[in-house]
Amino acid sequence: MKIISVSLSPNTEKDDVNLATSFIFKFWQWKKGKYIPKLENRFSEMFGLSNCLTFNSGRSCLLAALNAIDFKEGDEVIVQSFTCNAVINPILKLGGRPVYIDIAEDLNIDVNKIEQAITSKTKVIIAQHTFGMPCDIDKIVSLCKKHNLILIEDCAHAMGAKINGQYCGTFGDISFFSFGRDKVISSVYGGILSINNADFLKKASDFQNKLNYPKNIWTIRQLLHPVLVNLLVFPMYNIIIGKILMALFVNLGILSKAVTKDENQGILPNYFPQRLPNALAALALHQLEKLEKFNSHRKEIANYYKKELENDTRYKIIFKEYDNKKEPIFMKYPLLSENSKEIMEKMRMNKIYLNDGWSDSTIMPPMTSLEKMIYSKGSCLLAESLSKKIVSLPTHINISIDDAEKIVYLLKS
Repeated sequence: MKIISVSLSPNTEKDDVNLATSFIFKFWQWKKGKYIPKLENRFSEMFGLSNCLTFNSGRSCLLAALNAIDFKEGDEVIVQSFTCNAVINPILKLGGRPVYIDIAEDLNIDVNKIEQAITSKTKVIIAQHTFGMPCDIDKIVSLCKKHNLILIEDCAHAMGAKINGQYCGTFGDISFFSFGRDKVISSVYGGILSINNADFLKKASDFQNKLNYPKNIWTIRQLLHPVLVNLLVFPMYNIIIGKILMALFVNLGILSKAVTKDENQGILPNYFPQRLPNALAALALHQLEKLEKFNSHRKEIANYYKKELENDTRYKIIFKEYDNKKEPIFMKYPLLSENSKEIMEKMRMNKIYLNDGWSDSTIMPPMTSLEKMIYSKGSCLLAESLSKKIVSLPTHINISIDDAEKIVYLLKS
């Protein structure tokens, strides 16, 4: 029986697994190689971005961005409260202070609450496009111009999303994208930084040039991920063996964790920041060429969920209505329910794994120490409330309409 999951390695298809397998045996191509500049150039060409630089994660991209703008200890960064510790930890590493703003109903930052949080120490606003739904970027751009602030776009969830026909990632001074295992496209780890402000380009480029490539053991873990997950873990996940294998692979260091225990405590591992290895650039480039297919599929699945659930009063569809200037990609399709935990448990009993780590906390994953993130409980009430009610439905390429029908049937029952 097929399992349905929103994480592990959801975007990978047979050709991706074959490509990863081939690179396992091409160790001489793991670090430097032709796929790094190919990926940077293709990304720039596809989205109309200038000066794209690859790194081994979105975290490393953000560290490079902060370095490029001469970010200093004590500087403040305005961020939204419903976010990942991968955004907060680079700020903390450089001695900065995150200033949390509550979210609006669309899970993006409430732009009406930003200005009152700006102080003389504010240097940056990070604009996140949560789950592929563009935020109100025009208003954030205006605030940055008014207060002479730097705008960094977090496009980890939004590759291909648009506002007024313009791609997310082209509005900020700097933008970054993630190629994480459950992102829009995936090379298991990886990210790309776009410098849209010429004043910051040299420092960002110098920063990248001074970095090392990850150790070979780190790279092989990422290459093994789609292979082992698709060939061994998924086929046996319905029985206990698949789960045991996954735990064993991670505990033995054969596969890497998406977020480490140290990161949950505010400490970045020493392999951030580093450059993107050539082998992972090849995986990302291969998936980038399938982006239109991936995102069209996501929209088809999202439309099905909306059609089937919009009149069910037990659920609130977060992305049911939105400004027609926005073109979301629906990386996930979030619902709100007073019974979110019961729903996820019921789904799990039916081999549908919806626990993606984006619930139960204002900063993800839920085991993150809010104290270490310098977050005060009670400061962002809507984010705290919605995070307890959210259930994210999968939209990735391995979810068929039949799978979506099964999910909807269980939700309705």
